[in-house]
Amino acid sequence: MRRIWALPNFAGNGYICLFLSFLSMAWWNKLFGDSGPSDRAAYYDEGLALIAEDKTHEALTSFRLALKASPGDVVVLQQIAMAYTRIGMTEEAEKTYRHVLQKDPQAAGAHYGLAFLLARSGREQEAVPHLRAFLENAPAGQEASEHVSHARETLAGLTGEAARGGPAGRSEGPDEPA
Repeated sequence: MRRIWALPNFAGNGYICLFLSFLSMAWWNKLFGDSGPSDRAAYYDEGLALIAEDKTHEALTSFRLALKASPGDVVVLQQIAMAYTRIGMTEEAEKTYRHVLQKDPQAAGAHYGLAFLLARSGREQEAVPHLRAFLENAPAGQEASEHVSHARETLAGLTGEAARGGPAGRSEGPDEPA
């Protein structure tokens, strides 16, 4: 009897170990039905890495898998909205940002993203309350300062007001602490 197929003898060469090392642990766990918070983190981290490599479509897939592992996660939803914006799916991005705001009305990132989508689409007056909401809950830190400044300048341009200092856009007078 002639064999139609045969399994190669990999045992002595370590090929099986090499092959298994290439498998994503999240994928392996999914294969055997074990999913959980670690899946969300693995897919989310993979999505962030793909965004950094400018592979937005692939990142979107990873973020969707992270969302499947952690349904309703507002952090993941915001990354999905940003990915939609990058690939030109602005209607989907807007819907996703609004969904985030239904779940977490204080989500500064969603207010920021939605405000600029609205402003770019010619709906400047709809953008104003979102810029204000972002500035009221603006994140602190060096990375956020550029976004806070951009939001203040944009709000000032849309409302005709001078750009004001302070974390919530309030004017800081000489008697008020910085």
